[in-house]
Amino acid sequence: MSAKIIDGKEIAAQIRQEVATAAEDLKLKGIIPGLGFILVGDDPASRTYVKSKGKACEQAGFYSITKELPAHTSQSELMTWIERFNRDSAIHGFLVQLPLPPGLNETQVIEAVNPAKDVDCFHPYNVGRLPLGTEAFAPCTPAGIVELLVRSGYEPAGRHVVIVGRSSIVGRPLSILLSRKGHGGDATVTVCHSRTPNLSQFTRQADILVAAMGKTEFIRGDMVKPGSIVIDVGINRVDDPGVEGKGYHLTGDVHFPSVSEVAVAITPVPGGVGPMTIAMLLKNTLQAAQRQIT
Repeated sequence: MSAKIIDGKEIAAQIRQEVATAAEDLKLKGIIPGLGFILVGDDPASRTYVKSKGKACEQAGFYSITKELPAHTSQSELMTWIERFNRDSAIHGFLVQLPLPPGLNETQVIEAVNPAKDVDCFHPYNVGRLPLGTEAFAPCTPAGIVELLVRSGYEPAGRHVVIVGRSSIVGRPLSILLSRKGHGGDATVTVCHSRTPNLSQFTRQADILVAAMGKTEFIRGDMVKPGSIVIDVGINRVDDPGVEGKGYHLTGDVHFPSVSEVAVAITPVPGGVGPMTIAMLLKNTLQAAQRQIT
């Protein structure tokens, strides 16, 4: 048995095309969706990520702006820029790229973003609305996972989903989205973590298994129920001198060779969940712009 590959690049491209089409319609009403980024410091991964987000904005017909600040930026200066973005009517959504350099208060930064522009869904206001099922932005990576499942024909409704990882960015919000009533939900959800005893006992029960613990190739074939769907959220750098020009290769939290022989469908790393995160960020920004005319 060899698992079907759930192609995140292809599904993300569909969503980005839908967003671009809707953005064209908004332009006829005089509104260009605007997405802003505040980048503090010179972390290479953060810089690359912000650059790729900006390119995605350009392709979708969005307006985008990036404010780069040095690593020694003070908390008060950063808060001033957040307030400027909050007031700028051309910016419908924005994010402060995390992680921040040492010495800056991440919680204070997140809570300073206007919830109406919090397209990453980090603000407590938006996070709190998720379990209520009221209108709010959905966190990009969890929402992307739901879209991957639904658009691949693996509707979560009625299935047992086991999520390994309880982070506030992926595991916990994903459990809420999947257990809510309606489209993309109605699943029975179990959340496991580093203190879960006999982890394999739970993972082998999963109709849908989501690996989001940040441990390289932790989930092996003998931990997976035959015929299950496996979503690999992890992205880990593994030193590999054989990769010319990089010296490393990327791998997920799932041991792909063994799990793909057991599962019916699986996401690859890279090319699975990753592309969905940016696609959903664009979708959230579009929604923020649309709310301006409602």
